[in-house]
Amino acid sequence: MGLLLEWSIVKTLLLQLGVIAHFLITLWLVVRVIQQQRHQSVAIAWIAVLFALPVVGIIGYMLFGEINIGHQYRKRSLMAQKLLRDFANAQQIDFNEISKNLDTEARQLSNIALLKTGLGVYDHHTLTLMTDADAIFASLLADIRAANTMILLEFYIVSPQGRVIELLEALMAATQRGVSVHLLADSVGSHAFFRSQWVQKLRDADVFVHESLPVGLFKTIVKRIDIRNHRKLAIFDNCYGYTGSFNLIDPDFFKQNEHVGKWIDVMIRVEGHDNVNSVKAMALVTTTDISAETNANFSGLKKIVNRFTKSFYTESLYIGTSKLHHRKLQRVTNSRGLAQNANTRVAQPPLLNILPLQSDLQAYPSVSQVSLQLIPSAPELTGHVIYETLVCAIFAAKKQVVITTPYFVPDDALLLAITTAAKRGVKVILNVPKKVDSLLVRFASQAYFEPLLSAGVQIYLFNAGLLHAKILCVDDDYCLFGTVNMDMRSFYLNMEVSMAIYNRTMTQQMLTCQHEYLQQSEPLQRDGWQQRSFGAKFLDNAIRLFSPLL
Repeated sequence: MGLLLEWSIVKTLLLQLGVIAHFLITLWLVVRVIQQQRHQSVAIAWIAVLFALPVVGIIGYMLFGEINIGHQYRKRSLMAQKLLRDFANAQQIDFNEISKNLDTEARQLSNIALLKTGLGVYDHHTLTLMTDADAIFASLLADIRAANTMILLEFYIVSPQGRVIELLEALMAATQRGVSVHLLADSVGSHAFFRSQWVQKLRDADVFVHESLPVGLFKTIVKRIDIRNHRKLAIFDNCYGYTGSFNLIDPDFFKQNEHVGKWIDVMIRVEGHDNVNSVKAMALVTTTDISAETNANFSGLKKIVNRFTKSFYTESLYIGTSKLHHRKLQRVTNSRGLAQNANTRVAQPPLLNILPLQSDLQAYPSVSQVSLQLIPSAPELTGHVIYETLVCAIFAAKKQVVITTPYFVPDDALLLAITTAAKRGVKVILNVPKKVDSLLVRFASQAYFEPLLSAGVQIYLFNAGLLHAKILCVDDDYCLFGTVNMDMRSFYLNMEVSMAIYNRTMTQQMLTCQHEYLQQSEPLQRDGWQQRSFGAKFLDNAIRLFSPLL
């Protein structure tokens, strides 16, 4: 009896000590939230989680509360950027140059990214917009088979199914021609790929496969594992590059059990032959990302840079090896026979300045003499540069703002920019999928629809699949295009990349593409939306409280 009584006292004491310890830890984390979180909505959400979910909230904040990409990764990334900058300066390669063709407003907008990334606006690009998976695969395969010296690929998801297998086989064949091939894929997004036999197959064929931001038990302790590399980039021979929403997936196979339909993606092929151009800026970004992953990669980059004289730093790139290839670059033209999209119906457009397509044309024609600015963003490295550019562009709109995005979870500043634009008389259109692959994001997005509709924003719900394109068109001469979703994860956590396009013809093509999506969407009516049940509204608004954490 005495032993039982003593054990009861010990248990009571331990419980009391646990409660006190939990309170002190929670209080300490609340202080950290107040000190570390610069966004009020994020801070309030985390404080609510800490008090509402004992223990779970503490573990959650320790794992995901603060932005930390890892000390070594950050150090290598900054060193690689400095190394490449120093080399570029030594070779009189000025990445800070700005197109002289920009007007004052465009120049001011471009300065936001210039100050954060050091990448300016470059002229003389030829752009080809592709809105169909068949066209994208055909174009990528053509450039892989025509590559002469170097292929760099950086993707969030690599899913070895369907036509992706043909692409991976083409990469292996390219190495047999002496082409240097590097593939960087996100550890989480490409989890199935890294567990497959394809990684070893590619490495056996001398393809360099790199795992971006790898996860593991120890890494979970020292850095946030939900910071992901969401970029999609492909570079060939320093003259041809791609970016957009397209991952290395075959939509006929990818996530077919999610019941959201096929993923609808877009990609732009960029061609540039000037000494400094946005394709070489893409190569700079991917080279830096690869070099930041391991000490061996960074050491390999240093050896390569030391061997170069007047040739550009990524030409014939072999990271982590001393082997170099020197081949004359071949000019690749649009005569490669790209497969193209045949949907060209254009009804009475709800947008301004739609560029009509000829009925016998199977794709968007290439546009030359385009001025571009590549804008990469990464936490702790470039800050929220894409977000800042996007918000400023919306505030500067005079006639129209057209947003196409799969996920829409804005913060207060972005919501203010969009609603005030509509109140100023600017035509604002938001196009999102009717179904998405995340229920939480869907509910959180819906919570913002009522204030948007009340401000005069036109909302369209896409019916023909999961619309995965990420496009912002402002007026008829500016477009922001790339990998960024309209949510706080893309703005503040993920490594992303966008292209700012300063060209009226190309922007009109983008507006036409967006119009095609609107033709397959249903408008959301304010009256009908307000008549939803109390339970539906409550659920959306409850999830909205945690939207800063989604």
